This record gives sequence, structure tokens and C-alpha cells, in this order.
Amino acid sequence: MSLKPAHCMISLSILLAACTASRPVLYPNTYLSTVGIEVADTDINSCIALANDSGARQPVMSETARDTTESAVVGGATGATVGAVLGNAGQGAATGAVGAATSRFTRSILNSDQPDMVFQRFVNRCLGDRGYDVVGWN
Repeated sequence: MSLKPAHCMISLSILLAACTASRPVLYPNTYLSTVGIEVADTDINSCIALANDSGARQPVMSETARDTTESAVVGGATGATVGAVLGNAGQGAATGAVGAATSRFTRSILNSDQPDMVFQRFVNRCLGDRGYDVVGWN
């Protein structure tokens, strides 16, 4: 099977989307107005580094691997059952496993830019201690 340019562009779009990480959105309070955006960006980066160093971020790739494996097992079992009824359990198992694993892997990659709640709370508190007001994450 050869990849067509359209397939490559779709794959590239998915990979690029996965590389953009969420960041806190700051309310334009008096402190932010005083220090400015550049200082705020530096403080955000500092709080993110502190959260990472403190172990607040969960390892996304190990979760993705676990979820993909679980989906492949469930999809394989389901495919084998359907295949047995239709006369080809092996082909059904392979098709089910590949389909389920691909689906779960794609969902995990598309959601991998979302940090977990502990990480977000850690960064929010760090920024709050510095005088910022975090209204959410984008």
C-alpha cells in the first residue's frame, strides 16, 4: 500500500496537533497589566518546569501505549468472536485488533496535549502565588 499526498497531509496534521501543548490562560488583572506578557510567559514556563520537576505530569506515552494495547486485546477478542460466527476467527481477530488499536492510538495522540488535572492545579497554584489569575487552559 502506498501513501497518497492527502494521506501524508492528514498524518502530518495529526502529528502537529499533538505537538502543541496546552498552556494556562491568564485573566488581565492588575498584576498581569503591571508585569506584561513577556514576564508572564517566563513565569508560566517557570511554573510548568517546576511542575514537571516535582513529578506532577503523568507520562503520556506510557498511558497511550497501555490504552492502545488494551484496545487491541478487546478488539481482537471481539473480532475473533465475529470471525468465528462468519467462518474466519483468525482474520476477524486480526482485523478487530488493528482497528481498535488504531482508533485508540489516534484518540490518545489527539488528546495528548491536555495535561492531567494535578499538573494543571500545580501550575495554577504556582501562578496564583505569583499574583496571576488563571481562568483556564488552551
